[in-house]
Amino acid sequence: MANPSSTLQLNDKSLLKQDAFVNGEFIQAKSGKTFEVTDPASGKVIGTMPEFDKTDVEVAIKAASEALPSFRKTTGRERSRMLRKWYQLMTDNADDLAKLITWENGKPIGDAKGEVAYAASFFEWFSEEAPRTYGETIPASIAGNRVFTIKEPVGVCGLITPWNFPAAMITRKIGPAIAAGCTLVAKSPGETPFTSLALAELANRAGIPKGVVNFVTAMENTAEVGETLTTSYTVKKVSFTGSTGVGKLLMKQSADTLKKLSFELGGNAPFIVFDDADLELAVNGAIASKFRSSGQTCVCANRIYVQEGIYDEFAKKFTEKVKGFKVGAGYDEGVTHGPLIHDRAISKVEAHVRDAEKRGGKVTIGGQKMPDLGDNFFQPTVITGMTNEMQIATEETFGPVAGLFKFQNEKDVIELANATEVGLAGYFFSRDLQRVYRVAEALEVGMVGVNTGLISDPAAPFGGVKFSGFGREGSKYGIDEYQITKMVTLGGMGQPLQGS
Repeated sequence: MANPSSTLQLNDKSLLKQDAFVNGEFIQAKSGKTFEVTDPASGKVIGTMPEFDKTDVEVAIKAASEALPSFRKTTGRERSRMLRKWYQLMTDNADDLAKLITWENGKPIGDAKGEVAYAASFFEWFSEEAPRTYGETIPASIAGNRVFTIKEPVGVCGLITPWNFPAAMITRKIGPAIAAGCTLVAKSPGETPFTSLALAELANRAGIPKGVVNFVTAMENTAEVGETLTTSYTVKKVSFTGSTGVGKLLMKQSADTLKKLSFELGGNAPFIVFDDADLELAVNGAIASKFRSSGQTCVCANRIYVQEGIYDEFAKKFTEKVKGFKVGAGYDEGVTHGPLIHDRAISKVEAHVRDAEKRGGKVTIGGQKMPDLGDNFFQPTVITGMTNEMQIATEETFGPVAGLFKFQNEKDVIELANATEVGLAGYFFSRDLQRVYRVAEALEVGMVGVNTGLISDPAAPFGGVKFSGFGREGSKYGIDEYQITKMVTLGGMGQPLQGS
């Protein structure tokens, strides 16, 4: 077994776990099998984690099921205190959590610290929502009846999260589940499991009862783990963040047990710059949206549309900004952008660049792999002269490549922006108030950023439409995904006041 503690300098070494977490204990797979976790910057193995299979996951589901009857009876205020303590522990251990994220994900340490703060904010937010899961009193249509509703936890939940935000994608799901009174089994991403198991250690310290939160790990058996969660009669709810293709598969698998589902799936975000925009603001917004985490986020700008009157100036300023980037390992000083997660990501990015070049696109900066740094590094890239026949127009790149498309008018660009099966996020820049309303209403997406390239906020509902999924995370709506609404009708309530 690899000994990561010899290379990773944590203030609290007990946060580094190479075990899954089931029923309050850190355990290995019954088979004894493990899988290797690599540092995407160096390509070196940094540790191992248990390779769970169906039998192991069923034990975790059982633990969650046995913990549910007592946990669902806790008050919202009790659950609020648990989440608040977990939030505080994340904040207190932010430096160590950031080191773990950079170590296994590769993002620069500054970005990792930002993710920890963002991830912790979901525990804080839902600690405040937990005591406020109100029902309603409803005027009845029948005389003598009284109707009201109560909110109840849906039950045992299966949560499946991706590698690009090892902390935030998990807390965004666990926070509302705990607030609602649910118990859960979370599938840690195989590429980045160490962060989630550090969160498990903090859950123990926060006083989360045994069996309420369980973390299972797998790489080779990922599909088997997913199917175990989706086909279990005990699991009543599945939340998944990942690709549209996998989301469709999980939805099919969940059909026989009619689960409550919420899916945040693939994106292909349009980023539109109108000629009346504040150009500097638009350039900075595009940089933030496109190149955050080296382009490896589901809400990254994937198609940048710039109106023809300002296209050349925008392209020049945008390229100049990219020249200021420093690519390297996430711990290195001054690094702004780290590696991609693995060789498959590199291959897709390179294929998109070569396709654009072949079809007439011009690379103004970047466009090449960076073997001197490592196998998973690619130069931040800007391509002008983009057309709708290029792969970037229809496929999510998920990497540091910005393709700039030219457009003529509002109607044309909206048609281009909506000409995709997915609809997660969209962005546009304009100073015309009437246009702001027209375009925001016309974009077929679940989230719109106007004059900003950053839209994530625990207070804001996060989710998409079309093939980008359904359901919302964060905000006051996020807890609804983990609750059912029960109606109660009282009859015979219309009696007159009784005399003595």
